[in-house]
Amino acid sequence: MVAVDHVGGRAVAGTGGRFAGPLAVAWPHAGAQSLAQVLAPPDVALPVPPACERAVWTHPHPATLHRLRERAERERGGPWPMPLAHQYARYFRDGDRDTYEQLVFARQRRLTRAVVLAAATGEPAWLDEVIDGVTLLCEQSSWCWPAHDDTHTVHGAMLPTVTDPFLDLGAGEVAAQLAWTDHLLGGSFDEYVPGLRERIRHEVDRRVLIPFATRRDWHWLGLDGDVHNWNPWIHGNVLVAVLRLVDDQSRRAELCASVVEGLDRYVASLPADGAIDEGYGYWWNGACRAHEALDLLAHATGGALDGVPGEALRHTVAFPHRMHLGGEWYLNHADGSARPAGTQPWHALHRAARRVGDRDAQAYAAAHRRPDGPVADEEHGLGRLLRALTDPAWLSARPAAPPLPRDVWLPSTQVLLARPVAGSPTGLTVAVKGGHNGEHHNHNDVGSVVVAVDGVPVLVDAGRPTYTARTFGPDRYDIWTMRSEWHNVPYVRGTAQAPGRAYAARQATVAVDDAAAELSVDLAGAYPRTDLHSWRRIARLERDSGRVVIVDAWELDPDGTDRPTYLHLLVAGEVRQRTVRTGAGRVEVTALGGAGQAALSWQPASAPCRRTTRVLDDPMLVGVWGQQLTRLAIDVTALGPTGTFVLVVEQIRPPEASSGGDSR
Repeated sequence: MVAVDHVGGRAVAGTGGRFAGPLAVAWPHAGAQSLAQVLAPPDVALPVPPACERAVWTHPHPATLHRLRERAERERGGPWPMPLAHQYARYFRDGDRDTYEQLVFARQRRLTRAVVLAAATGEPAWLDEVIDGVTLLCEQSSWCWPAHDDTHTVHGAMLPTVTDPFLDLGAGEVAAQLAWTDHLLGGSFDEYVPGLRERIRHEVDRRVLIPFATRRDWHWLGLDGDVHNWNPWIHGNVLVAVLRLVDDQSRRAELCASVVEGLDRYVASLPADGAIDEGYGYWWNGACRAHEALDLLAHATGGALDGVPGEALRHTVAFPHRMHLGGEWYLNHADGSARPAGTQPWHALHRAARRVGDRDAQAYAAAHRRPDGPVADEEHGLGRLLRALTDPAWLSARPAAPPLPRDVWLPSTQVLLARPVAGSPTGLTVAVKGGHNGEHHNHNDVGSVVVAVDGVPVLVDAGRPTYTARTFGPDRYDIWTMRSEWHNVPYVRGTAQAPGRAYAARQATVAVDDAAAELSVDLAGAYPRTDLHSWRRIARLERDSGRVVIVDAWELDPDGTDRPTYLHLLVAGEVRQRTVRTGAGRVEVTALGGAGQAALSWQPASAPCRRTTRVLDDPMLVGVWGQQLTRLAIDVTALGPTGTFVLVVEQIRPPEASSGGDSR
């Protein structure tokens, strides 16, 4: 009997029930027995030369090394970041996870800098720094981030239960960091500090590899069909640890076979269009991690497990540039940020784009490569930094223009993005989504519209604040940024949208041609109301006029109460008070940084508009939007149970310079 899996694969007779998705189909000999024959020995299984290959490491990329040295010199000799027990316990007491996590991240970044400098210089002082950092990690009570640990639910504890380690994103990251460190500097450790490599192997084995092999109820495996970005992130890091730190070939093969099967579940879950429902920001630690793991497998097996199986894996490489609004701004959904902080591992995208032959994605990655600047930084982990420093194609890449496709339609998430012409952010860009309210990292945002002027959003999705215990708990939708009242969607008779996959868009249709691009969708299913029969929203970009037109038409049962119905618009930038007048039907907005201006006008113009200023105090939100956002609530209650409302967004162009004047 053949069993059907929840996410599109199947257990094949004769394989012991092994999941068979795109990877298993493409690689029928990826089982442990076959892998034992092709896996490279540990000392050559990772695709980075060790520090003993001085031709590579005597002169690594100068600008990157200079940046790392500047930071490392400032902290060397000083105390290491010290995450404390009471900070771990705070998550269970008051929900604060960030204080502890930031200290852990700082500790790991310091070690990464020291490892690269030790490889580049061979100086004992940097080796000592590495030894201290490695030992601190080995003596850290838990590698798990407190928000993920089941120590409280299983053991009633607020501190890590060291006899029952939890394998999460944090544990995987440390295991991979130690494996890359061992790979790069293991020869020096043997001479300079015998015993350290054994300690590394012991800690990685007990905290990560044994739990991975023996406990198979990890939620991130996706055995229940819910597969998300934890899957490739953890599997990829486990793979690094297995390839470098496990000497027994039979055990290596068994563990690698489990990794391949786990990755297969993720690949099978990807939609054919390559969309990521968590949004742009999560692509880098989801689909990108999957591509990096497959690249490692190709190297470690000498090409026996090579290629990019599945249409979705090829298409998802294009997802980041498809979500690009312009400059540093992106279309964000769910918990993603419209202006991500820091950098991205562009080299990883560049490598994946080369593997699948996507020239646009390759150009998009190269657009972020500065010939006179660092090729990567330590923010994304040691392994990613080492890959960037030793990738000749990335090191020689030259800046290119980002592709900025004219139209993007992702049917799996019902997201449409359209701009006037390809290759330029100039003018108005519109993005609208249908979808449902049960997405990963979900916000209640069915029907939400984002509009950018010259690539800078003015009608916006706020994103998320700093993670706390509430973020993924029962109180998630008490957080204002998650609620539909703070997205650009209707508020119907005092009712907001509800969370859950059942609350979804209906009858989504898209039309794209040279004249316009539009998405039409019925939002009624997103609201827990039996008197709402339809709420048809049409969002359209008119290319000839450059306008964005949003038409809302609804049908409700007659209602004798005075419960209000609003159309909410969340605005970033300067909204001048004098332009917000009851009955005026017009608002003007200056985008952040003075990037441009847009006018919002509506019909009927008599619909009153109320303005609410949301002062921001969360550092993540402030870093994106500044000190405040503005919500406009346009009251359409008086239009009755059956009505139509039209919102028009137009770019305000600066006046032409007077004839004969200075036009500079």
